[in-house]
Amino acid sequence: MFHRRRATMAAFLLPAITVYGVFMLYPLVRGIYLSMTDSLGGPIAQFVGTQQYRAMADDPTVLAALWHTVLYAAVVVVVQNGLGLLFASMLFRRPRVRKVLNVVLLTPTLISPVMAAFIWSYLLAPSGGINALLDLVGLHGLTHVWLGDTSTALYAVAAVNVWMFTGYSCAIFLASYMSMPAELLEAASLDGASGWQRFHSVEWPLLAPALTVNVTLSLIGSLKVFEFPLVLTNGGPAGATDTLTLLVYRNVFGGGKFAYGVALSVVLLVTVVVLSSATSSLLRLRERRI
Repeated sequence: MFHRRRATMAAFLLPAITVYGVFMLYPLVRGIYLSMTDSLGGPIAQFVGTQQYRAMADDPTVLAALWHTVLYAAVVVVVQNGLGLLFASMLFRRPRVRKVLNVVLLTPTLISPVMAAFIWSYLLAPSGGINALLDLVGLHGLTHVWLGDTSTALYAVAAVNVWMFTGYSCAIFLASYMSMPAELLEAASLDGASGWQRFHSVEWPLLAPALTVNVTLSLIGSLKVFEFPLVLTNGGPAGATDTLTLLVYRNVFGGGKFAYGVALSVVLLVTVVVLSSATSSLLRLRERRI
């Protein structure tokens, strides 16, 4: 009976394992192998070991792109989750407008990232909607070439990312708010706790699982960002918004360095796995301590 049960379980798992192996494990292993060759994308390639990775270590554009990727992710994670938490807290306390405003916040996520990037490329243009609005309200001194200045381009691209996905973070935080025990919140109010005291002592600890999910998802998504910097700036100006994904794209599809681009994708994969795993582990540890 036991062996029959194990055979039945294996039969049910086999299709999923097969699909996972064909579409996940094989491409991963194949990609790591190709990164150690001099492949140009064709069937002929020679094994060169770690040559691509050694060349990468001496390439200043790679180090700059890695820094831009990490900085971009940090800005997106902090701002997106901060705004998501703020909106979720406001919506939780205003049930009458909760459904309407929640839909409004989630509406940007229904737009294709490429379409959203094109829309914002016009809004952030020197004569676009953002600068026109600043002129209209008498803040001409704040007008700027948002995507053409090396000091603001990366943050402008990150702002588009935040605009599009803050609704997701808000929805997750709001779901956590809705699952909080009502008696705890009522007890805090009866004890005379102020709004900040109630948030710090009651709500914030109960939001720990939602924070873990939000931070992990936003971190992974922002580290892999591709459409926004490609459409908005194509890595410019002067490489100020170059990310690892853009370097992978250029080398694999247009730079004639297929194996080098694959090696960059392996570095990107390792970066995403290490940073997301470390962040998730720290947040899970925080949950257990709370």
